[in-house]
Amino acid sequence: MAFFFHFGHQRFYKFQSIEYRAFLFLLFSIILILNSNKIHSKSPEQIIKDSISQYPGKCPCPYSVMNNGKKCGKKSAYSKRGGFQPLCYLSDIEKNKKKIEKKRVRVVDGDTIIVDKVKYRLHGIDAPEIDQKCNLNKKKYECGLKSKDQLKSLTYGKKIKCKQKDIDKYNRIVAVCFADNLNLNKKMVKSGWAIAYRYYSKDYVKDEIFAANNKLGIWEGSFIKPYIWRKKNKNLKF
Repeated sequence: MAFFFHFGHQRFYKFQSIEYRAFLFLLFSIILILNSNKIHSKSPEQIIKDSISQYPGKCPCPYSVMNNGKKCGKKSAYSKRGGFQPLCYLSDIEKNKKKIEKKRVRVVDGDTIIVDKVKYRLHGIDAPEIDQKCNLNKKKYECGLKSKDQLKSLTYGKKIKCKQKDIDKYNRIVAVCFADNLNLNKKMVKSGWAIAYRYYSKDYVKDEIFAANNKLGIWEGSFIKPYIWRKKNKNLKF
């Protein structure tokens, strides 16, 4: 052993230095991975909280509280079919896990979505632009973002299918899209977060009348029709 240290001390210290650097690199990599997992992983409670926060209304879950102090119960979005389905309980996470993992949908705004990298413009409807503001109780609010949130809530965790109708001047596929069996075009108009785009189609005029009569979505206050708003803001990109 003495002979090894005497004869091969340079080789030994060189090896020791390489081994030490490798150890530090490995340790640093482990720390990065652990921190990354900590940052990106969410607790079940946080997943539920995030899901609830996407609902634009006041009663996402049965245990949510209304303005009068009572629990929402059967009036909640969770209890109704065909609309927003938030994750309200721990058991919902496991039920929706496979659907959420398969989802490849990105909502651009209230009438445009991207499914598996293909952009679709929802046929026959026109939603407020992202930067557009509407009026409610003498105050302006971001109705464009509200419209986008509504479409996100309708597509969340659902299997999306789109049936092509045309191609627009922006090379987007104009289509009727469905979240499971829910017609997204129809639902966006009927919920009041888009209007019937009469210039191209009259398919959803009755749904618009329903939303207007019931003061749903943007019909609760006043607004400029999206296509008119775009003309007044031609300098913006859509």
